[in-house]
Amino acid sequence: MGNSSTKLAEKCSLLAKSEVPVVASSFKLVSKNSERIKEDDLMKFWGSQMDPRLAQYITNFLFGPLGARSPVVEFQRFAELYVFCVRGTIDERINVLLCSLGQQPESESTEIAYPLIKEYVEAVVSSYMRAIRLEGGPQYKSWESRGFRIVKDCIQKLAESLAYDVVQQGTQKVTRADAERWLHVNPTFLKMLEHVFSHLYHYRNVKNASEADGNARKSILPPEILQSMLPYCEGLQYMPDYPAFIDLSQMLFINSNLPGSLQNKWRFLFSSQIHGESFSTLLGRIMDQGPTVVIVEDANGYIFGGYATDSWALSPNYVGNENSFLFTLRPKMRCFPSTGYNDHYQYLNLHQQTMPNGMGMGGQHNYWGMWLDSEYGLGECSESCTTYKGYFQLSATKNFNIRNVEVWGVGDKPVKEDEAEDEKSAVRSILDGNADSKAMLKMSGREQYSDGYREEPKD
Repeated sequence: MGNSSTKLAEKCSLLAKSEVPVVASSFKLVSKNSERIKEDDLMKFWGSQMDPRLAQYITNFLFGPLGARSPVVEFQRFAELYVFCVRGTIDERINVLLCSLGQQPESESTEIAYPLIKEYVEAVVSSYMRAIRLEGGPQYKSWESRGFRIVKDCIQKLAESLAYDVVQQGTQKVTRADAERWLHVNPTFLKMLEHVFSHLYHYRNVKNASEADGNARKSILPPEILQSMLPYCEGLQYMPDYPAFIDLSQMLFINSNLPGSLQNKWRFLFSSQIHGESFSTLLGRIMDQGPTVVIVEDANGYIFGGYATDSWALSPNYVGNENSFLFTLRPKMRCFPSTGYNDHYQYLNLHQQTMPNGMGMGGQHNYWGMWLDSEYGLGECSESCTTYKGYFQLSATKNFNIRNVEVWGVGDKPVKEDEAEDEKSAVRSILDGNADSKAMLKMSGREQYSDGYREEPKD
């Protein structure tokens, strides 16, 4: 029976060649080398790897709903769950959702209560956060080792932010058409679903059953799956207990709305808890740093902020572009993209008599979407803002007192023109055969290449 699962996988037309060993191995482990899986065996194997609610939804899909449940599941259905969730079409993923909720996927007139959809999304989000914690990938470790955590309440808010627009305004019923529309515009949820089921099907026994009572298991994921939607944290190497006031769910929410090219890394620039409550210090640390994320907590515990596309620089003019957005993290998670109505994305000025002095995003003078005054500690969020779509007042009150401010650079730090020219001159000198320059460069841990020089890889 040792090769039976592999033979079943090879006969399964659903699976791509690269997927055969993954699904076959998982089926073999859970079925104990038989041709069927029992529900209890599946839950013993997978149970610790996901939210208990998702476990219930999975059993509904594989074994059928309560009252019509099969005692076992065969390979074909087991493979369908993997394929539909990891790379399925929108229609296939909706079928999984409906079966998981005990509905008939064949019916076009199916209506589902919104709270059921919301709970399903929350189960997937919770399982995703659990998966990246158990996998311990480099992105997660870079934050966890500095004091950042995953908070249950924030997971619930993240799930609500992903699910709230599945229903049409004024109704609590979700049709199949609603679900299709929602999934088409919700790549974050689809990525989470893919990661969760990749995690489950790559789950392996890594020690003999006689060792550690047979409970030593881990997830061995390929590099492309191990990459989470969290960015890599840079700049907190010497701060093991960073005073974080946001959690990893909130960070993931912000990062998932950034342009894809900037989602790989966050660079620490400023924290009012570390650098002090000074507007001039804030400016000194964030100017000329490229795109940034500004996060503010007011005295009432509301958390909100904005993504600024351009480097901050003192000017009487607005800068930035339509990729800019504002967001709120508490009491709700929402993102407010550009309307295109105006280009009032970023404003920064200081020591002016006739212009506002401070940092602003959205709206207009004295009617800001978000404003941090140069008199540190004071801020303003207006009731409305034409610059950002769907905007509502971010702070608890229009005029607020600041409790915390953080600023993070996103993506790689931009290279200034003079620095770039210095580097080009050094490269030209090296290419011209200056042996001393080559030797000094080698000693500094860098190597010469035809397109410039860069750090030598470290072991």
